[in-house]
Amino acid sequence: MSRRTWYRFGGALTLAASALALPALWAPGAHAQTSDATGLMQTRDFSHADGAQVYATICAGCHMPAGQGARGAGEYPALAGNPKLGAAPYVEMMVLNGHGAMPGFGPMLSDGQVAQVTTYVRTHFGNQYSDAVSEADVKALRASLAPTAAADQDD
Repeated sequence: MSRRTWYRFGGALTLAASALALPALWAPGAHAQTSDATGLMQTRDFSHADGAQVYATICAGCHMPAGQGARGAGEYPALAGNPKLGAAPYVEMMVLNGHGAMPGFGPMLSDGQVAQVTTYVRTHFGNQYSDAVSEADVKALRASLAPTAAADQDD
């Protein structure tokens, strides 16, 4: 390959890379967050985080701080004004077990934290579902989702 051809090829690659990067810079709404945006950066103890802190730490990165959702490498549904949040058990199950590309957070959150973050998303971002989710609600749902001992023996 001649030097002149090499420069043309390199210039075309640079132009193509720039064209691919520009839409990301101009995309409205969705911005990457750093872990220091969570308010829990100075602590390693997550066990006392309330619903707002849980949301800011593990949910807002995909669903965005105002719950507006985002599109990028995937599609992250908006929580703001989402009618699916009317069914509290739906939200609890999403938090506990995840769905699609969303991981489940059941193993890392207490029943109380799942209840608090569920209540948080159902009462913020323009959502006005006033029936608070209790720790007992989550405990009962978690128990119903747990595999039975007999099913474990079949495996």
